[in-house]
Amino acid sequence: MPVRTRFAPSPTGYLHIGGARTALFNFLFARHHGGQYLLRIEDTDKQRSTQEAVDQIIHSLEWLGLSPDEPPVFQAAREPRHAEVARQLLAEGKAYYCFCTPEELAEMRETAMKEGRPPRYDGRWRDRDPSEAPAGVKPVIRIKAPREGETVVQDLVQGEVRVNNAELDDMIILRSDGTPTYLHAVVVDDHDMEITHVIRGDDHLTNTFRQCMVYDAMGWPRPHFAHIPLIHGADGAKLSKRHGAVSALDMRDDGILPEALCNYLLRLGWGHGDEEIVSRERAIELFDLKDVGRAASRMDYKKLEHVNGVYLRQAAPEALAKETLERLAKRTSLSFGTEAAERVIKLIPDLQPRAKSLKELADQASFAIATIPLAFEPKAAAQIATPEAKERLKDLAEYLSAAPWERQDLDTWLRDYADVKGIKLGQVAQPLRAALTGSTQSPPIDAVLYALGKDEVLARLIAAAEAELPIV
Repeated sequence: MPVRTRFAPSPTGYLHIGGARTALFNFLFARHHGGQYLLRIEDTDKQRSTQEAVDQIIHSLEWLGLSPDEPPVFQAAREPRHAEVARQLLAEGKAYYCFCTPEELAEMRETAMKEGRPPRYDGRWRDRDPSEAPAGVKPVIRIKAPREGETVVQDLVQGEVRVNNAELDDMIILRSDGTPTYLHAVVVDDHDMEITHVIRGDDHLTNTFRQCMVYDAMGWPRPHFAHIPLIHGADGAKLSKRHGAVSALDMRDDGILPEALCNYLLRLGWGHGDEEIVSRERAIELFDLKDVGRAASRMDYKKLEHVNGVYLRQAAPEALAKETLERLAKRTSLSFGTEAAERVIKLIPDLQPRAKSLKELADQASFAIATIPLAFEPKAAAQIATPEAKERLKDLAEYLSAAPWERQDLDTWLRDYADVKGIKLGQVAQPLRAALTGSTQSPPIDAVLYALGKDEVLARLIAAAEAELPIV
């Protein structure tokens, strides 16, 4: 039977980083084995599920390059099928009506807690005749859990895991209003979707033994299970907002490339020797569950930044320029036209080797689309505020007005200027950089000059020379 995996998020919020890694592992495992990777939206929690969350999950997967091979399955639309299976188990004597009232269930829990036992249903309606049911109580359907022996799962990550059946209770599979419970619906959906491998977080491991009851009662073959460890923050605690961005789209907004994020998440719990940078093609070639570790992974944003920097350096400058311009266009306080966009495009090859994110790339390129008069950072203002500095800027404007505007020529002209004036090149470049960018940090000054173009450079130099700035 061909491999079929699925990613099954609940649409109650954004696609969490842990969910993104689960989707990636399902995708890679299916591709490695020439199988199919599917998506199921588990939207049975009608109060918390939203269309916005559904759209966000699908958009996140598209951005990551993890779109499913078939249209998504929506669990809520399959409720009639879930109920059909529950009633089949009822008809076969493998499930039963339970007429317990909320008060009785609360009493069971309290008694168990007082006696130091886990609060489980005591099976009081398991063998009773429904004719004994109290009036006005709508029943639930419970599955008959095995009472002897143990349930064994050969987990592809965790190894052999066993649970004594005495620890299992007769779980509800159909509520009194006719809606299925999550644990029951998942089994029916996985069976009907012909899922061969269930790859999910190890927080679902305890659910597996309860779900096996449905598989076994229906006589359905169990899929192979693989429960992967969770992702924690650097402090070992559950990953949360306080650790930084925790959703796929947060990462996108922070300027992380989807290829870099997938590479980082792949290495977060899986490894192949010392390979750190792993392309999608290479990942499909190598990925197998036997290489997934059992210990929880820790999110390291510095490491992610490093991986992102590697992918940025490998990216086509044209693609980065497009992304940078799109980011700059979204900054409502900045408006620019074609000429300014051309300046950004020229800058990218010099910004690319140093940037760690698309956000940083946009930040560093933003001076190219700034309008005159520039806003000067305090340190930059100090470089050009004195009368001597202003005279230097005017002198440079006159000198550069005659320069040929090729990058290699601009570097030579600046060096010649410094030699003629008997000063160091830095004494030329520093005020020039401040006047042209409003900052003391920028790409090489010849790259700045070339990208801005002669007319813009001369206009900025004159404007900076005439600006009224406080002398510190």
